[in-house]
Amino acid sequence: MSGPAHPPRASARALDHRLRRKRGLAGEAPVKDGAAPMTPDAILDCGWGRLVFAQSFASAEALYAALEAEQAGRRDIAVYVRDPHVLLAQAPQALFLDPSHTYRLDLAGYRPPRETARGFLIRRLTSEADARAVNRIYAAHGMVPVAPEFFWKRRDSRVLTVFVAEDEHSGEVIGAITGVDHARAFNDPERGASLWCLAVDPRATHARIGEMLVRRLAEHMLARGAAYLDLSVLHDNEHAIALYERLGFRRVPFFSVKRKNPINESLFAGEDPEEAKLNPYARIITAEARRRGIAVEVLDAEGGFFRLTWGGRSVVCRESLSELTTAVAMSRCDDKQVTRRIARRAGIPVAEAVSADDAAAVKALLKRAGSVVVKPVRGEQGRGVSVGVKTAAEMKTAIAAARAQCPDVLVETYAPGDDLRVVVIGGEVVAAALRKRPSVAGDGKTSVRKLIEGLSRRRAAATGGESTIPLDAETERCVKAAGHALDDVLPKGERIEVRRTANLHTGGTLHDVTGVLHPDIAEAALKAADAIGIPVAGMDFIVEAPDRGQFVFIEANERPGLANHEPQPTAERFIDLLFPQSARTDAEES
Repeated sequence: MSGPAHPPRASARALDHRLRRKRGLAGEAPVKDGAAPMTPDAILDCGWGRLVFAQSFASAEALYAALEAEQAGRRDIAVYVRDPHVLLAQAPQALFLDPSHTYRLDLAGYRPPRETARGFLIRRLTSEADARAVNRIYAAHGMVPVAPEFFWKRRDSRVLTVFVAEDEHSGEVIGAITGVDHARAFNDPERGASLWCLAVDPRATHARIGEMLVRRLAEHMLARGAAYLDLSVLHDNEHAIALYERLGFRRVPFFSVKRKNPINESLFAGEDPEEAKLNPYARIITAEARRRGIAVEVLDAEGGFFRLTWGGRSVVCRESLSELTTAVAMSRCDDKQVTRRIARRAGIPVAEAVSADDAAAVKALLKRAGSVVVKPVRGEQGRGVSVGVKTAAEMKTAIAAARAQCPDVLVETYAPGDDLRVVVIGGEVVAAALRKRPSVAGDGKTSVRKLIEGLSRRRAAATGGESTIPLDAETERCVKAAGHALDDVLPKGERIEVRRTANLHTGGTLHDVTGVLHPDIAEAALKAADAIGIPVAGMDFIVEAPDRGQFVFIEANERPGLANHEPQPTAERFIDLLFPQSARTDAEES
């Protein structure tokens, strides 16, 4: 039987596909018979920016035109770009190749975990309060925030799915992940899916939050019939890559292209090697300065010193301590006895205190108060501070620990309540945060020591090494006061505080309460800053609750850490103080 004289005419779909393969940048899979064609020029708004699916575009010109429409303050991403050099050639001054790897999880081979999560649950995002909590976590990681109403309006979306991790004890949202169903987004013939915006609260104490969020999304997409789950991760994010590879993700040869904008500057311009050595408290300031076009010169990275220059003005800073703070104001903050006297004369309540050199006064105060705080007169970051000292033996140990930091030691009445840090910049309260003490929860299998070590590793990873929990005599004393030894297995569900101080450097965490701060506390913070004569300071109080007027002033810090106060604009207000004109320019550009 002979065949037809001429080959059959190609279908319009096949011709379109060939054209796309010839012109395009991503070799998309052929459309299966009977399946709906791929949506052309597919773009998905994700709130923080748009995903531009390169495999759906017929030409580099069209794809660049889509990226060119990026809005200010957003981060658009062209994904699945197979031939990035073709796209970059369209506008080499405007585009750059994202230094990220693409990883893929074959969902057909996915295996669920042997153990379920402990201490938290994973659920869908269900409210605007959830969305605000997710934004707070995004801000902590320097990610682009999303308008809460964006999430709320799409809470039932079949394309975008947002899961959150919720702490079972506190009810707080402590992690989030976003998934995109490609089949529903643009009729993807490969039935793919992708993972975006995985973020875990740096303050979270539970292990495996990120892992369980990824697993929940993978199981969700598998149930929907997706063939794989893709993600993009920066090439040097070793911790994240290790997690993804442990879960079975493997690298695939796809690339992403982005526009050169202020948000992406560190990705295409690189980071100054000296600036990269600065700690997070200095980098949050230099990053804001660079964003405004203010020149940054690192003078001593180890010490945190840098110079900011804009126009004809130049200011040297050490983190949030600048030349605007006088030596007199700094010395007043440095000596806690002087700070207490200034605060008391200003009519601010302070705790009763005596010098550790006066043994009779110390004995009398301990008997009268029942519980005291021992601290070095000069010092920072909680070093040498012992809280809740109740016996003569504990007092002797605590004074020795404090004298290791400073010869002069203060013993003051212990005031029950929460630690509150109020940040004052330029005569305004910019942020207020409860400082919560580090605690661990038992699982019935792990020793207190191992739980502390695990929490310390997570705190260090979340803060660039700034926050760790020392396994010292003070930690051992706190664990003993809770009825345990370091090598005891903590019963499942039992939670104990392992430090009595809430300093970030010894494992404490900050929880924003600016919106509910009682006006009396705010007024006391401003009054103390004015009495000391300091333009930037962190005022510490012990409070019954941040929204109540009962408080005791503890101390003033001349170099408060401006990081970890998200979502409050601490770095922005600091740069406003140093360079007022740059604030106006920044507003005009926005």
